[in-house]
Amino acid sequence: MSSLLRHVTVDCTDPYTLAGFWAQALDGSLADDDNPGDPEALVTAEAASLLFIRVDDRKSVKNRVHLDLQPQDRTRDEEVERLLSLGATLQGDHRRPDGTGWVTLHDPEGNEFCVERSAAEQTNG
Repeated sequence: MSSLLRHVTVDCTDPYTLAGFWAQALDGSLADDDNPGDPEALVTAEAASLLFIRVDDRKSVKNRVHLDLQPQDRTRDEEVERLLSLGATLQGDHRRPDGTGWVTLHDPEGNEFCVERSAAEQTNG
């Protein structure tokens, strides 16, 4: 039997705060025993679990791995606006005039992630 991907681990300076952002972004939840100041925090969402671990050094270079999000009940552009309102920042806008493309954002600690078009948008255009 092959291995299972248990969760994706993210190094960060404030696990609880960053996990809170991602819990909102993914409509997930923090573990019941996670509290501010803890050295780690776990987010469980429908499609994945993310584990945030405190490290002393700040992010200084581009991620070698990043998350790609696909909205399920809204458009790409609506999801980008929602994530920006939660504290993400715009890194790069790769949307094309024909509606294709993606948007690259940074989470509150500067980790890159992308927002793709929803399945409905890909089917319809």
